[in-house]
Amino acid sequence: MSPVIEIAIPDIGDFENVEVIEVLVSTGDRVERDDSLITIESDKASMEIPSPQAGVIQELCVELGSHVSEGTLVLRLDTEGAPRPAPTEPLSASDA
Repeated sequence: MSPVIEIAIPDIGDFENVEVIEVLVSTGDRVERDDSLITIESDKASMEIPSPQAGVIQELCVELGSHVSEGTLVLRLDTEGAPRPAPTEPLSASDA
């Protein structure tokens, strides 16, 4: 089974109950690290929330017009397709 991570709203300062004004991904979309997932807007500014790693969107947990705060679950990301370090093969006696 592939690892699924939950992506939540990071520390956005003193803002609470900010509105989701744009949802930039859909279930099934592949995202890379730092791709924007949603845009939120407070009275003073708007900001995009990026993906902390690559993967495929398994489930969206917010929608346009939702109100979120730090820690609100945005989505679940299946990281199976994310690049992993290549396994190293042990050296055989003939390679040494």
